[in-house]
Amino acid sequence: MHFDFPTLMVLAVFFTGTVWALDALFWAPKRRAKAATLVQGDKTSDRFKEDQSRLLKEPIIVEYSRSLFPVILIVLLLRSFLIEPFRIPSGSMMPTLLDGDFILVNKFTYGIRLPVVDKKIIKIGEPQRGDVIVFRYPNEPSIDYIKRVVGLPGDKITYLNKQLYVNDVLMGQVDEGAYDASGAGIAMAGAKLKLENLGEMKHHILISNDKPIMNIELTVESGQYFVMGDNRDNSNDSRFWGTVPEENLVGRAFMIWMNWDSTNSGVTWSRLGKSII
Repeated sequence: MHFDFPTLMVLAVFFTGTVWALDALFWAPKRRAKAATLVQGDKTSDRFKEDQSRLLKEPIIVEYSRSLFPVILIVLLLRSFLIEPFRIPSGSMMPTLLDGDFILVNKFTYGIRLPVVDKKIIKIGEPQRGDVIVFRYPNEPSIDYIKRVVGLPGDKITYLNKQLYVNDVLMGQVDEGAYDASGAGIAMAGAKLKLENLGEMKHHILISNDKPIMNIELTVESGQYFVMGDNRDNSNDSRFWGTVPEENLVGRAFMIWMNWDSTNSGVTWSRLGKSII
């Protein structure tokens, strides 16, 4: 079952904010009015102070709402408009990202969107070739995917014999030998490690010679992006299900803030704080 965290956060903000507002406008004045009727007896006595404290005491739901509302609101704003954490669940982006990496995603670099409805309200920027992006999987939008942008709107993309061409220009690859894997990457040990020149940037990819060749040629439509995993022969990407609509973009991945290596049951400290390029 899909856990819709943004919707839950919005509902929590609405509920706690409403309770806090109702208390400030209606319930708190009534409590103060009742407390003001305590005119009999010694106002310095413990009994008087106890009665007054009892009448002024906030209901437990108000107390929690007042305390939690600003916290939940701040988390919602940060997560919706600035930075959102994600966990990498597979090896499709190896060697750049490993299963067990916890990453941070810039939510505003491609525009400000309203939470839950995902409607863009402020246009800021657009994905560039080579960006590692998180997006909602077009075939099942409740699932988040992470891949690298290789094709922009209008680009002609050709993937032939495990070589990438953009607008009929070969994106050159430099062979760096066998992938020296460890930890979560051990499943790809021995694959070919290559440095691909993707226009103005270079990044590493993995090629598995024992996997079948997947050839494709298409032109990216307006408002769409062609994405691929860096683990080229072990990635479910645009070669299989098509391009990513602009409205499905979540943000650009920019840093690994944590890694949990399940194969060694521990933290891989060398990956913490590593930039994603």
